[in-house]
Order: sequence, then C-alpha cells, then structure tokens
Amino acid sequence: MTITAPAAPPTSASSGGQGRAGLTAVTALTPVVWGTTYLVTTELLPSGHPAFAAAMRAVPAGLLALLIARQLPHGVWWWRSLVIGTLNIGIFFPLLFVSAERLPGGVAATFGAVQPLVVAGLAIVLLHERPSVWRFGWGVAGLAGVALVVLGPDAGLDAVGVAAGVAGAVSMALGVTLAKRWGRPAEVSAVGFAGWQLTAGGVVLVPLSVVEGPPAHVDGGGVAGYLWLGIVGGLVAYTLWFRGIGRLPVTSVAMLGLLSPIVAAALGALVLGETFAPLQVAGFSLALVAILGSQLPEPRSAGSPITPLPSSRPIEGAAS
Repeated sequence: MTITAPAAPPTSASSGGQGRAGLTAVTALTPVVWGTTYLVTTELLPSGHPAFAAAMRAVPAGLLALLIARQLPHGVWWWRSLVIGTLNIGIFFPLLFVSAERLPGGVAATFGAVQPLVVAGLAIVLLHERPSVWRFGWGVAGLAGVALVVLGPDAGLDAVGVAAGVAGAVSMALGVTLAKRWGRPAEVSAVGFAGWQLTAGGVVLVPLSVVEGPPAHVDGGGVAGYLWLGIVGGLVAYTLWFRGIGRLPVTSVAMLGLLSPIVAAALGALVLGETFAPLQVAGFSLALVAILGSQLPEPRSAGSPITPLPSSRPIEGAAS
C-alpha cells in the first residue's frame, strides 16, 4: 500500500540545503563511476559479447545485494521490480555495451545526455509535474556542453552504436521515472531495492547471454573489469542511485547523469592520451554549470504558488 508522505517538519533552510547538497554529492558518485564503463569495456573486456558482459554486471551483483539485504519483493513489487529492472538493467545494459563497443567512449556516453530531457518530459506525464522551462533549459544546456566535449569531425559515428545509445538512454529514463513514481517500500533498504532491480534485469539478460555465448577467453584484465562493473558499477552505484531517486527531484538526479560522459571523456584524455581543444574545454564548463544549475531550486515569481509534490510519492524507510 502506498503511503502519502505528510508535510515535512519545519527545518532551517541552511540545514535542509546542506542535507540535500550532501545527498546530491553522494548520488553524483554513481554517474562518475558509470563514466568508467566505456574505458573498462574497450580496454579490458572481451569484445563482441554485450549480453554476456551485461549479465556479468547484473546477476552476481544482484544476488550479492539480496544476500546482504535478505529482503525479497512482495505483492505488487514482484512485477514492479521486473518492469524497473528490465528498463534500467535488462534493456539498458546490453545497449550500453553495444554502444561502448561501436563508438569512442566519450561519444557513446554522450547519448546518455539526452536522458534528462526525456525524464523531464516523462515527469509531466507520469509524475504530473508542471512543464518547466527551467528544467528543460538546463537539460538543453547540459546536452550542448557534453556534445561540445565529445563530438567533433573525428567522432566516428556508427549507426548501430548511435541507435543503441539513444534507445538505452530512453529505456533508463523511463525506468528512473517509474522508480520515482512507485518509490521504495518503507521497510526495504536501498541495497535490497537495488538488488531487486539488478536481479530482475539479470533474469532478462541470462537467456540473451546464453544465446550469444560466452567469450572464448577471459584474461585477468577481463575478470577485473567484470568485478569493477558488477560490484562498484552495479551493486554500489545502483544502491546510491536508487537512494537518490527516492529523496531528490527526479529531474535533478537525471541531470547528474551528465557527469558520466564528462568522466568518460576525461579518462580518454588521461589514459588514452586524447587531447582537448578550446571548444571542448568550453563544453566541459557549460556542462558543469548546467549540472550545478539544475540542482538549484527553481526561481519563482512573487506570489506564484508552490507546486506540491506528486501525491504518489511514498515514504521511504529509514534504512538506506
């Protein structure tokens, strides 16, 4: 049963702002970690096995989370977990690896930058939020900044990679919005909730990986890559991500995703020796300003009413 959250007790603006800033900073670690996915995929993992890589990222991490939390879905959460897990994991992961294998890391990550715009649109339909020029404006600015960083005459756009990148971003945007709409059961920890999604997504991925087949050989670097993507990029990152989605505005969380392509491009420069032109530096600056600006409260004209939170937002449990 969904419980409507009561009005929050009065707190000082400074303490509330500090609490949100801290939660935002912790949630931002997730897209920072995800930004390493593209380098790990191209440099460590066996190529040509996106479904196997996706399953290796989801299944062990999901089962470990369930073992830690010792909490299984109940009631409607069986099918809700399957839906969210399929969108955020089962569909998104293999498309992510297809895009990462076919496109340069920073370019592949760029298509995730459309996610905030998709989330802002879905929030109007699914969360009944009013249209906001503020949110769309920062989303467009962030997308433009990321594009300046990683897109150029030598970007090497591949049609299949582009399609996979865009489809993956849309799938995850819908999953993020539904996760916000349905919330998290009060008695379920963030680790357990992440475990539900990872395991449900893994159930979808295992048959695909069987059809695809495993790589002929996985060396030590590949094992390290799978462990990094599964434990850090899967279990830890999704625990922090779903915790942030439950407590922060969904469009603000989506904007944090712009950190992923920025990190991917930065790693390309630091590890692979790629260089940045002045226009790319300007793009970095614009993207960072957009991320920071999107976390600020929306300006309101004098006398304008404050839009209430969606009534479907449930109370979260204290455990996280």
